[in-house]
Amino acid sequence: MPYVTVGKENSGNIDLYYEDHGSGRPVVLIHGYPLSGASWEKQTAALLAAGHRVITYDRRGFGRSSQPTTGYNYDTFAEDLHKLVTQVELSDFALAGFSMGGGEVARYIGKYGSQGVSHAVFISSVPPFLLKTADNPEGVDGRVFEGIRKAVAADRYAFFTQFFKNFYNTDLLLGKRVSEQAVQSSWNVAVGASATASVACVPTWHEDFRKDLASVDVPALVIHGDADGIVPIGASGARTAKLVRGARLVVVKDGPHCITWTHAEEVNRELVKFLGKGTEKRAGSSSEGMANLP
Repeated sequence: MPYVTVGKENSGNIDLYYEDHGSGRPVVLIHGYPLSGASWEKQTAALLAAGHRVITYDRRGFGRSSQPTTGYNYDTFAEDLHKLVTQVELSDFALAGFSMGGGEVARYIGKYGSQGVSHAVFISSVPPFLLKTADNPEGVDGRVFEGIRKAVAADRYAFFTQFFKNFYNTDLLLGKRVSEQAVQSSWNVAVGASATASVACVPTWHEDFRKDLASVDVPALVIHGDADGIVPIGASGARTAKLVRGARLVVVKDGPHCITWTHAEEVNRELVKFLGKGTEKRAGSSSEGMANLP
């Protein structure tokens, strides 16, 4: 199993688990809370079928990655992503983030620029800024996030049970677009995450990404469900599409937060249409450069 070392905590390395499949133009998929890179299985299959190289990884603290007690902020998450991109020697790659993962897409470009990045995709994502402040009246009261943090700290197992009901809108979609087994599988992955990370990531949901989004100068796609009960479209996706120059907004009718599962066909269709076939040559690319692209 491949890992990239992104740091150290005391005597141990901090390693991120990743998977790297396919041989076309690369797409890096960045998962949401509290899951892992495996949560992209439906998109991975569609992108591989379209000829792309697909890289997924587990954020620090989650999945099969190390579980340090430090580094749970978006500057560090972006650094981790940059180290992965450097290790696997990517160029002309797309970044796609779901939920929390959209923060990495924004902060990566805000911190490192768009050199080498071909496309940016935000799916049910937390940008631009979820916290209500004087200059962000559309945001959510900070007490809501503090209440979530306390609930996770008190009993994350119980919290995740309720969380996934809202994640999939199970009151309407269970047995139709999501099975009990799929919900249970998500819970199983979530409780395997670091207890520290489960709590520490909550305040990161309301980091301010507005300046990062202003740096996005590559083609951008925003996909969001209009029934998202975790990250409401009005506070996030709709605003992100306005802040990123030329971004295209796709609204998934009756889509919950996890549209990557419940509405995978719609999401995959938009992804493949936006990114194109992974074997297509881009305008301006030399034949030599394309031959070296994974």
